[in-house]
Amino acid sequence: MPESLRYEDMLAEIVAQPANLSAIFEATDHMIRDALTPKQILSLHRVFLSGCGDSHHASLCAEMAFETLAALPCEPMTAMQMARYAADQIPTPFPDDPLVVGISVSGSVARTAEAIAQARKRGALVLGLTGNPDGALAKAAHGQIARMHIPALPKAAGTTSYAANLNALLLLAIRLGEIRNVYHQTVANELRAELHGVYAVMAATIEASGDVASQLADEYASVPEFVFTGHGPNYGSALFSAAKIIEASGASAWGQDTEEWAHLQYFCKHGPTPTFVIAPPGSGYSRALELVQVMKRIGRRVIAVVDSHDTQIARLADAVLPVVGEVREAFNPLVYTLAGELFAAHHSRATGEPPFRNFAGVYAAENAGGNIIYAEAVE
Repeated sequence: MPESLRYEDMLAEIVAQPANLSAIFEATDHMIRDALTPKQILSLHRVFLSGCGDSHHASLCAEMAFETLAALPCEPMTAMQMARYAADQIPTPFPDDPLVVGISVSGSVARTAEAIAQARKRGALVLGLTGNPDGALAKAAHGQIARMHIPALPKAAGTTSYAANLNALLLLAIRLGEIRNVYHQTVANELRAELHGVYAVMAATIEASGDVASQLADEYASVPEFVFTGHGPNYGSALFSAAKIIEASGASAWGQDTEEWAHLQYFCKHGPTPTFVIAPPGSGYSRALELVQVMKRIGRRVIAVVDSHDTQIARLADAVLPVVGEVREAFNPLVYTLAGELFAAHHSRATGEPPFRNFAGVYAAENAGGNIIYAEAVE
């Protein structure tokens, strides 16, 4: 049975993320370099990323990096979709192609292990991204794993493991681009240094947004529902942010693609629903700006997760959770998830609800630290 997790534990884990990522950066980079041989990388024409929950959200956030930095088509997919539907259909035109990456820090998520087993049976090159070299995922991958180095935490809320997963996927995208001669090794090392520099932006963002997140949590303590919107690589950020609210305080939360909000949540009749708009500078910003104006017209309370120098969406929003520093769009989900994480931890405090319902009562039987135990073993 997992130990009880308090909001203070969740908050401390979020605040420590930049330092934790910096501490494991070198080991993660070496692990990624050793995960696949140059011959295997040069054979690739496509990448699939598969996982459950936070791992799937990290996959969605990493898609842009694989397509822009590795110059490979990339398809993030839930483990259920891969295991039960897609694995038998994925084309395997060449040896060691495509690459299917299964993501599970615990290594014991049954559907992810099944997805990798099925993809491997089909003839794909598989890679397990996991912190457990002896788990079901590693066994399904027949030892073809990249072992994650996750900082030891006495109690974990899933924010560090998510950030570590995403960080490793970004390093993998850089490595694939380097070996495939998309750019010179010098550029690859510059990209790695740039990624490491994102941690300072994360720290500054946590400092700038913490008090605002706390105040908003108090203001919205009795609110039963929240919406997060994001686009491009930050669609995954919206899903992940909503997931942290659900886990932290038990409130209902939706993660939605920015454009899809206009086709769905626009019609929800509760006007003041707090709507967090994740809108970094980039291709989708102009559409987010248009929709913020619509949100305000129909009465939504808009919380903008935007660059600290933003002057357009920020001007219209009811509150702003600023991101302090410029980050390449393919890397910025590491930063733009922090607002939702901070708000979730403070919402747990404001509502008096323990994260993950303390794994008590009906929740104790089905969940053990995020690993669903009612699941058949993978052959």
